[in-house]
Amino acid sequence: MHLITLDFETFYDTGFSLTRLTTEEYIRDEQFEIIGVGIKIDDAPAYWVSGARETLNKHLLSLPWRNSALICHNTMFDGAILAWNLKIFPKKYIDTLSMARALHGVDAGGSLKALAERYEIGVKGTEVIEAKGKRAADFTEAELNRYGEYCKNDVELTYKLFNCMVSRFAESELDLIDLTLRMFIQPVLTVDSSLLQERLVELNNEKMELLGSLKEKLECADEEEVRQKLASNKKFADTLTSFGVEVPMKVSPRTGKDTYALAKNDEGFLELLEHEDSFVQHLCSVRLGTKSTIEESRIQRFIDVGSRNNGRLPIPLKYYGAHTGRWAGSDKVNFQNLPSRDKKKKALKNAVVAPDGYVVINCDSSQIEARVLAWLAGQTDVVQAFAEGRDVYSEFASKIYKRRISKDNPIERFVGKTCILGLGYGTGALKLQHTLKTQPPGATVTEDEAKEMVNLYREENDKITDLWADCDSYLEQLISWPIKNGAPITDYYLGKKDCVTATPQGILLPNNFFI
Repeated sequence: MHLITLDFETFYDTGFSLTRLTTEEYIRDEQFEIIGVGIKIDDAPAYWVSGARETLNKHLLSLPWRNSALICHNTMFDGAILAWNLKIFPKKYIDTLSMARALHGVDAGGSLKALAERYEIGVKGTEVIEAKGKRAADFTEAELNRYGEYCKNDVELTYKLFNCMVSRFAESELDLIDLTLRMFIQPVLTVDSSLLQERLVELNNEKMELLGSLKEKLECADEEEVRQKLASNKKFADTLTSFGVEVPMKVSPRTGKDTYALAKNDEGFLELLEHEDSFVQHLCSVRLGTKSTIEESRIQRFIDVGSRNNGRLPIPLKYYGAHTGRWAGSDKVNFQNLPSRDKKKKALKNAVVAPDGYVVINCDSSQIEARVLAWLAGQTDVVQAFAEGRDVYSEFASKIYKRRISKDNPIERFVGKTCILGLGYGTGALKLQHTLKTQPPGATVTEDEAKEMVNLYREENDKITDLWADCDSYLEQLISWPIKNGAPITDYYLGKKDCVTATPQGILLPNNFFI
């Protein structure tokens, strides 16, 4: 299989760039234009092709794509240009940006410039900065040649970067990168826009009904004026004050200064929802119901994406997007967390349609955090309970309340579930108390009661707390590795399973990558 390393240079300007638009929006926009492309086939020198669209297309179509892997730094971008503009589909997609996230972490700097410096393979140029706002026809021959040299250098750096990293990748991980990119570049799912349009109308009607209920009371001329009073934190605070209600405050984690506690999960706002004055309760509930919701913005985004892609839905996910190795959402949407519990909000999932002859299977890992934690720690009683299909949440709730709890006791079971899922990862009493109060369906407990729950969990799950101690010890050893107390430290497994390894470089996972 050939390796074709490639990098497109495209028109960009203030307001029209990948920093302002999603990848899909940018490529599909009528302003989109290819200035030129740098190409390297196997280890031959990189070369530059520019000129009329027909010239570019003819050359690109002549390359041996059916037996080639495409290598780019951000293949989601360059691969989509090839597929959407030229119907070119290589045998495999490889992305050095994705590879770098897996090897060096999501916060280590994944730009080509940063990685070239990390691996000492060369220096990235700056000519792209000088191309801002310039169409292909605006370049002089000398400028275009200089741009071509810049692009060829990027291609050479990408190829070198790939060779620096590829030996650390199992073929299965490269296959995951390929599959992830194909979901975006070669979409097969479609969107039922009519279903989403119906849901948008429904949402708007619900909103107008809520706003109309307050129009007279707030002395507003129309629903839009009501919406403005409720949506703005400052105006909503002023409205509360005008009715003699004390506005709840909190310390901003970003600025360290006092700010309004009016977000839907702020304890102060939750208390207003239970205010003794039913009008204040109504005011707050209408604010929640009329603020622009994630559901609305997602629905509109799905409709817009479908309209630009002949009804298809490119699925943008980032391989190794989180430091644990999980995928992450991209392009302002995350297909991993579409609403599923609320029947009306499920319109988003129902609008994702499989091609003829296929079905979409919606699945989730059941209680995965609690199960894997118990397994890794060797907490065999909990593992056995899961294996037998018992309701672990209700069982722990029964120990808290000292009576039998089942799914017929939703609040008490919610407390048990929150404890199992949170306390296993070190949640303390105050955090537990806050989570129970602010997450639906909500439960109010005192600080002392929360402390009793924490202590009960830790007494019942001693193998899990032992795993915490092992991890704490490992972190301390990292400081003095490879020698501690005069003796060498060797790699060893964390927990009771031969699964994750403590090493001087970090925690080694089974896929040969580190946390």
